[in-house]
Amino acid sequence: MRPGGMPNMQQLMKQAQQMQRKLEAAQAELAQQELTGTSGNGLVTVTVTGDGAPRAVAIDPKVVDPDDVETLEDLVLDAFTKALDEAARVRDAKIGPLTGGMGLPF
Repeated sequence: MRPGGMPNMQQLMKQAQQMQRKLEAAQAELAQQELTGTSGNGLVTVTVTGDGAPRAVAIDPKVVDPDDVETLEDLVLDAFTKALDEAARVRDAKIGPLTGGMGLPF
């Protein structure tokens, strides 16, 4: 701090710019990272990026039953939920330390 208790604005701006660059780099890295969620003992697999964008769905033909579409729907939804939960965990681990728990959007 400067005399009189006033923070150095130039120093604060420099720190904010550094934090912004780190956040942007972390976001770019997350967008490239792929995470998966599975359900039904691996019968359904969903892949998403670290920022939550869907990438792929794989369904084992054994689980496809025209008379029981609801089970397949439940398995797909469960796999998506698990993949997105994993993406959130990775994102929080990567972004959380940069934002210092400030709850900033990314």
